[in-house]
Amino acid sequence: MLKYDPLQYLPTSEELPSSDNTPVDNELQDLIPHLLKGILSLIWQQRYDWFFGIDMGYYYHPNQSAIVPDAFLSLGVDRRKIRPKGRQGRLSYVLWEENNTVPILAIENVSQTYNGEYDQKKLDYAELGFLYYVIYDGDSYYPRKGEPFEVHRLVDGVYVRQSGNPVWMPEIGLGIGTELGSYQDCLK
Repeated sequence: MLKYDPLQYLPTSEELPSSDNTPVDNELQDLIPHLLKGILSLIWQQRYDWFFGIDMGYYYHPNQSAIVPDAFLSLGVDRRKIRPKGRQGRLSYVLWEENNTVPILAIENVSQTYNGEYDQKKLDYAELGFLYYVIYDGDSYYPRKGEPFEVHRLVDGVYVRQSGNPVWMPEIGLGIGTELGSYQDCLK
């Protein structure tokens, strides 16, 4: 896990870039995270101690650029954040503004343009301390890299692939898996 000097100046989310203007690769990359967020919003509608970010910058160190998971889940943080001047919602997820609460889950949807989901991103999320890392390659763009659906759990600083579909994540109190179904007229 990366460390920083707590006495150093830490920029606020208002001062950090909140968009890199990079478009998503395909519709599936938009649909899946929003489906998951919708499910969480239903089952956790009475809970306010979680946040699910989609294509949002995650700042983990003041001298590093943000990483942008396709989706991530953080527990133990306010779901509704109030920014200065009464504005609502996060511009980015800034670790030092979230009581140093590292997200517990990162999700990457593999797209036609390979972005290191099975290798470099897995190493990056492990170094940052995300307990779970999910890779979904629903269109099987890269079958030689890995399975279409993989869930990894961080054990002693290294991700260990979990078996099953769905996979139960006890620290979150939820399972995640794949199933054939239709969402917003998309059959996957």
